[in-house]
Amino acid sequence: MKRFSRGLAATLAAVLLASGATSAFAASDAPVVAAPAGSVQGLREGNADVFRAIPYALPPVGERRWRPPAPMPKWTGVRAAQTMGVACMQPPMGAGPYDRGKVPMSEDCLTLDVTAPANARKAPVMVWIHGGTLIWGSGHSEMYDGQEFAKRGVVLVSINYRLGVLGYLAHPELSKESSEDTSGNYGLLDQIQALKWVRENIAAFGGDPANVTIFGESAGALSVEYLLASPRARGTFDKAIVESGYLFTMPELRGKRGEEFAAEDIGLWLAGKLQAPNLAKLRAMDARQLVEDASKAGYPPYGTIDGKILKRQLVDTFDHGEQAPVPLIAGFNSGEIRSLRFLAPPVPTSPEAYAEGIKARYGDLADDYLRLYPATGDLAQAGLDSTRDAVFGWASERLVRKQASLGQPAYLYYFSHSYPSADKAGLTGFHASEVPFVFGTITKTPPAWPAIPDTAGERALSSAMLDYWTSFARSGKPSSGQAPVWNAFGSANAFMTFADSPRVSTGFMPGMYTLHEQVMCRRRVDGSQSWNWRTGASAPVLPSPAASCSSTP
Repeated sequence: MKRFSRGLAATLAAVLLASGATSAFAASDAPVVAAPAGSVQGLREGNADVFRAIPYALPPVGERRWRPPAPMPKWTGVRAAQTMGVACMQPPMGAGPYDRGKVPMSEDCLTLDVTAPANARKAPVMVWIHGGTLIWGSGHSEMYDGQEFAKRGVVLVSINYRLGVLGYLAHPELSKESSEDTSGNYGLLDQIQALKWVRENIAAFGGDPANVTIFGESAGALSVEYLLASPRARGTFDKAIVESGYLFTMPELRGKRGEEFAAEDIGLWLAGKLQAPNLAKLRAMDARQLVEDASKAGYPPYGTIDGKILKRQLVDTFDHGEQAPVPLIAGFNSGEIRSLRFLAPPVPTSPEAYAEGIKARYGDLADDYLRLYPATGDLAQAGLDSTRDAVFGWASERLVRKQASLGQPAYLYYFSHSYPSADKAGLTGFHASEVPFVFGTITKTPPAWPAIPDTAGERALSSAMLDYWTSFARSGKPSSGQAPVWNAFGSANAFMTFADSPRVSTGFMPGMYTLHEQVMCRRRVDGSQSWNWRTGASAPVLPSPAASCSSTP
């Protein structure tokens, strides 16, 4: 495990080429790393060494489609790692701030990027897991550039994982061919394999394999939660950051849970929609057509509760204290639902209709609901706020509370920053709007993203967030020399608000967590309802109080 200087890299490149190395490249002064997985040649960009599209598992194609990832055998020679990789197979996204247009894609996509400070030694490592509803996205994106992390002495790894039907399909035939009688969770297993690769190889790039922080946003944040919960991921990371995570009900491999059908039954339903009577037909389908047809059919990719990779529902895992005992940051954004309006309930016709509907649906909790989301204000905003809190706010605070109950440092944030183009588009504090600030890439956002002004104020906020994220990765405690002290959640319910600048507060959103915890608990105990996002006019009638829901830990 050795890292070579640029001068030595050119010499090594020439020698290997002369000896018939399997992956040819032009000799240059670019960095070469000899890792246990094999040698790779990257690029020097600024003060960082960048290695792109390094394979961490064999391509999941042909008979390997819908199998757990197989480790990549060590390659001979020096592998070129200078060209941006392809995305995993995904359907077109359509218009919106997250659309990156047409992207190269393939089933052969299980790769990762590494950006390391030049001459790094035992640097903290951060592993980014992209979002996209487990349907879209890629670890290869300008917005995920790692230069600012490298400036702060951190190695950034950004990973790809299988998406949609290729990443999460459960099916009886797949379970039958498995030695563990399970199926689904292939995308999650990819992430675990990537983390194992990091543990085994990152020292060669200057990273500390004993100091790895996983972080992700939206579906990437959900993935972080899965990794916290999965026994298979235990020991592969040391800290975690959850940006806009959620705790929906997940399908169980066999058997109905609430309103969720069994994962294997969902697989059979989808196979029928695709006119594929057996697994062989599914494996023979063209990958692009498969993912597009599955998306059009409404296939919902989620982790599967199989008793092994994911043992319980996430809320149950955290209630039992079975999650990984690691330091945690979790938080969400003020306008989450502004770019996810399909989640919001219909706007009531009048304040009176709104109040009556809430009383009919929430019973003894209606007064608490109307106190938080009153009928006297903007009814559309009440729907946006109640959905935001039911999905992201409650989940963020719950994760922090549960991690703190294990004796781990846990930090809560609230991102309420906005800027003129986002406000003009009606996207104030929208879902994922914190990401370019976390990465320091405010000038590298996707084409349809509301443009962030390149001003001293925007850069100062981004710099502070980078400081907090990278210092947390280094020590487990977020700090910034130019910003306030961020206290752990603790008994004071402390949190950090990222508005025009960071500011500290206590007493986070009084009553919000208690209300949504009660709603979730009653639905879970009753057993007939899922505890997903439905609020306001979209909510079913809440089950009666249960003795086991009398307190909210």
